[in-house]
Amino acid sequence: MDQKEMMVEERVAQMVARLKDGEHRITPQRLAIFKILASSAGHPSAETIYGALLKEYPTMSLATVYKTLAFLKQEGEVLELQFSDLGNRYDGNKPYPHPHIICTGCGEIVDPCLFDLNDITQKMMAETGFTIVAHRLDFYGLCPECQQKNLNDLAG
Repeated sequence: MDQKEMMVEERVAQMVARLKDGEHRITPQRLAIFKILASSAGHPSAETIYGALLKEYPTMSLATVYKTLAFLKQEGEVLELQFSDLGNRYDGNKPYPHPHIICTGCGEIVDPCLFDLNDITQKMMAETGFTIVAHRLDFYGLCPECQQKNLNDLAG
């Protein structure tokens, strides 16, 4: 098993442990949803997760995916990103607030590893007196593939 597979297994185990602590059932469908979230480099939508699992679980409903995501969000095991034009997307790898870069062309979402928001959050609280309970920092632009597509469209 390589390092990425080990990280996915550890993340799935964390989600399973959280459900078991709350005395919730771990169904094969829920476990499959956990695996998709833990192995996804992107930020899948509920529909994407459902589509990826439909062949293996033909009786599973989209409602099962939504209910599982809602529960994981409530338990702090998934970060929900709400967008008016992209729909909701989910991050099961980093279930805490962190910056995102969103492509305005294709909707790809990337997690940059450039800085830690904790320092900024602490400074904001010190400067304003607010107790910050949540935050979100998104950057918008075109991914390299969409940039190339735009160049090709202009040239052709």
